[in-house]
Amino acid sequence: MDHDHHSSRRSGHSRHFEDEDENQSIYIGVPVPRGYRRKRRRRRHTSRHDHNRSERHYDRHGHHAQEEQYDPDDGGQDSNEQLSDLNSTMSPAAERLRSILGEDDDPTPTLFTEMDTLQHEGGELEWKESARWVKFEEKVEEGGERWSKPHVSTLSLHSLFELRTCLQTGTILLDLEGYSLPQIVDDIVEKQVQDGLIAPELKEKVSFVLLRKHRHQTKKPIHRSLADIGKPSPSNKDPSQCRSMNDISVTPSSDQLKNKFMKKIPRDAEASNVLIGEVDFVDKPFVAFVRLAQATTLGGLTEVPVPTRFLFVLLGPHGKAKSYNEIGRAMATLMVDDLFSDVAYKARDREDLIAGIDEFLDEVIVLPPGEWDPKIRIEPPKKLPSAEMRKSVFSLNELGQANGTAGGGGAAADDEEMPAPHELGEELTFTGRFCGGLYLDIKRKIPWLPSDFYDGFHIQSISGVLFIYLGCITNAITFGGLLGDATDNYQGVMESFLGTALAGTVFCLFGGQPLIILSSTGPILVFEKLLYDFCKTNSIDYLELRLWIGLHSCLQCLLLVASDASYIIKYMTRFTEEGFSSLISFIFISDAIKKMVGAFQYYPINMNFKPDYITAYKCECLAPDQVASVVVNSSATLGQDNITDYSLYNFTGLDWSQLSKKECLKLGGSLVGKSCKYVPDLALLSFILFFGTYSMTISLKKFKASRYFPTKCRTLLADFAIIISILVFCALDYLMSLDTPKLHVPTEIKPTRLDRGWIVMPIGKNPWWMYLASFVPALLVTILIFMDQQISAVIVNRKENKLKKGCGYHLDLFWVGILMAVCSFLGLPWYVAATVISIAHIDSLKMESETSAPGEQPQFLGVREQRLTGILVFVLTGLSIFLAPVLQYIPMPVLYGVFLYMGVASLNGIQFWERIKLYLMPAKHQPDFVFLRHVPLRRVHLFTLVQITCLAVLWILKSTVAAIIFPVMILGLMVVRKMLDLVFSQHDLAWLDDILPDKDKKKKEDEKKKKEKKKAKSIDHDSDEEFC
Repeated sequence: MDHDHHSSRRSGHSRHFEDEDENQSIYIGVPVPRGYRRKRRRRRHTSRHDHNRSERHYDRHGHHAQEEQYDPDDGGQDSNEQLSDLNSTMSPAAERLRSILGEDDDPTPTLFTEMDTLQHEGGELEWKESARWVKFEEKVEEGGERWSKPHVSTLSLHSLFELRTCLQTGTILLDLEGYSLPQIVDDIVEKQVQDGLIAPELKEKVSFVLLRKHRHQTKKPIHRSLADIGKPSPSNKDPSQCRSMNDISVTPSSDQLKNKFMKKIPRDAEASNVLIGEVDFVDKPFVAFVRLAQATTLGGLTEVPVPTRFLFVLLGPHGKAKSYNEIGRAMATLMVDDLFSDVAYKARDREDLIAGIDEFLDEVIVLPPGEWDPKIRIEPPKKLPSAEMRKSVFSLNELGQANGTAGGGGAAADDEEMPAPHELGEELTFTGRFCGGLYLDIKRKIPWLPSDFYDGFHIQSISGVLFIYLGCITNAITFGGLLGDATDNYQGVMESFLGTALAGTVFCLFGGQPLIILSSTGPILVFEKLLYDFCKTNSIDYLELRLWIGLHSCLQCLLLVASDASYIIKYMTRFTEEGFSSLISFIFISDAIKKMVGAFQYYPINMNFKPDYITAYKCECLAPDQVASVVVNSSATLGQDNITDYSLYNFTGLDWSQLSKKECLKLGGSLVGKSCKYVPDLALLSFILFFGTYSMTISLKKFKASRYFPTKCRTLLADFAIIISILVFCALDYLMSLDTPKLHVPTEIKPTRLDRGWIVMPIGKNPWWMYLASFVPALLVTILIFMDQQISAVIVNRKENKLKKGCGYHLDLFWVGILMAVCSFLGLPWYVAATVISIAHIDSLKMESETSAPGEQPQFLGVREQRLTGILVFVLTGLSIFLAPVLQYIPMPVLYGVFLYMGVASLNGIQFWERIKLYLMPAKHQPDFVFLRHVPLRRVHLFTLVQITCLAVLWILKSTVAAIIFPVMILGLMVVRKMLDLVFSQHDLAWLDDILPDKDKKKKEDEKKKKEKKKAKSIDHDSDEEFC
């Protein structure tokens, strides 16, 4: 190792050590990406002397003036030109880091860092754990009995400079072959003696101190027995005689193995130990930084049984404890920094470590002392800055993607990068071959088939199945009832149940995106009603005509699949997706509220109740006259509980006032009074069940982020929030014993209309020309199916869901077409992707990281992509006929509450909804949305107003007979989005929506032409100079 001029460095090192007073002038937070401070750095002015000095240490300013010349979008620049440009703008430290980090892309393990301080306990020396880091700092509180809350480490600037000096002057041992702590300590001390950093006679004393016992927070303090009180303490003995007492265990202790904190540490993590202490036998600080060649478990050195890779030791003279402690905290914070930990693993010498500290200093934020109280612990942020952005700047493999700098500059934009162009992946590429897209979809999905089933074996899937199952049967009953009313029971609840089970099961087994849930939709219901009315008016057989429409629509869907027509979906930007998704969400919300309003109308509350007139509120059974009685009695149908034969009954001796409501009506009596139709508390209980189910579900979902109960318990409650809410309010309804409306499920497998069978014959009842003419209405159905299916698929497959198994737009449409033909032959409803239920399905299967560091928010990992939950949902739907005795206990208001939750939950994450709320907020109270930083507020409001207008038009069309042209209006949204290019700039649309593919392509072509023109001019200029 390079230890030249160590004596002068030691003197400089000793000059830097000073005791810090209570009011430290500057504090430093966690590093953040470079682009966040770019503007501030350009405005900074320094004197010539200061500039030269900072350039000597960090060399941060030299490249800032030049970074503006680097074009991050310059696709025509070759790698050699980029390399030369980067080299010219990089500081020496940054260039050194680029050479270190660019050698290989192997990920480095996560580091667990523990800081121990040397303390005197009962006359004995021991190392006591004082703080630990996985991502954020946790301190042992002054009482010593508990850990502090995880918080962002705030470091004094002075401590970072002192740490830098320590690494410049101390011992650096990289890739040391060490297998036990005594051996490592011997190597450290021997190196210090060789370099003349300590006197040889101090070797045994230093080794003695470093091999003292370590007491972690999980252990109780060491107490000496009464028999040992009179004995001299080991510290008073000769260290050479006490070497045998330094019994650092070689294997992990039982306390380490049982430590529950291991759950917070990622698998394959390694440890970094920081040892800080004061001793009375050195006059200069003893500093060593060690990196072991192989991570080694050093017994009781670490709180948890994690192998140690790094060791930092600082022993200094008495009187500077606080200064040493701050240096130790600075070292520990650096070790858990993503970039510095990479540097520490790959460093080749001392200068590489110094370059890592310089990069860290280049990234810190300084807080003025008069504007922040350093005693306040900063809560960990909900979202951390990306470490990959910092790393990519120094990676040789990322030169073509660097954000405009290589040594500490900013990104292309002032604060954030420009949004990525609108891309939907290779699934929507136009192949130009017959069934080319379908072939690629099948080829893409086949390798995932085994995992599509075994990935579903997880406890989270149980919650998802029950949640979506209840949503599906409620939807099936609702649409089945509406279809029965619209078609005179040619299609009813039974057909809806069987169709849902058949279509859903087949789609989840063979479809391209099994997370999509099929269901009947509003536009299909409107079409069925109009078709039935047309057939009834013109004496046409409804089911036969519907069969031919379904066959034509199936053929048209297959033609769209064969011609790769799904590629036009790439022109649907977020403007269209959010408009469609918001409309479906509002439909769910409004339908749920309408159902509850209907319950209040059916079971009204007595609004005009007056206590003074309590005697007026009664209901009496009055006897009919004798003639009416004879007529009623002769025509009445007697039940088993009727009293006797009416013809023999003596009405004159009957006390009509004592009869029940049922008996009065059966005997032909009449009910008279203001309270006869009043059912007490039923409307109020229905509302409690409805709103209680919704509120409890929302609360349990949010409970996952609360501070109560362990993480596993909170996660379990959040996963089963829907089921728990339904069970709680079903139990409440049962305890109240009121006759609330219940879920009614068919109990027999037979057609709703008895004069129809299960198979529809294609010919025989309608004229032959009707088979050909049905092509025209089938075209409208095809547009409806295509738009509904593909927009829902785009919403499900959006990149925010982090799906990894690929999409299958062509394969999805293929099976939807086939199922249309099958359902038409069986006289079952047609099915297409249900947006809201599909979003709810994804929401119930979201995965988060299990081993998040203390204080770190769990990271969203993606969705549990599998086919099992969908298959089970639809199989249970088909079996619901046999579950009718159990399902009849579920009150309908509870299911309406589930509908309300599904509608509200699907609005989460929609930028359109967030922009609507901005209308009600003063500018100073508006959230810090990224688009508000780049687009004027009036332009944001204008864009939102256009979306609101489009949504209102769609809502009006949906509510009228014109709903049949609903799919055409979805295409109209795409036309409106195209026209917005004339009103808004591409910059504004990039932040508020997506850039259309053609616009993005045109922009790149224009840039390419400009670069070619500029290059031609430079060549001509060079040739002119040569000619001269």
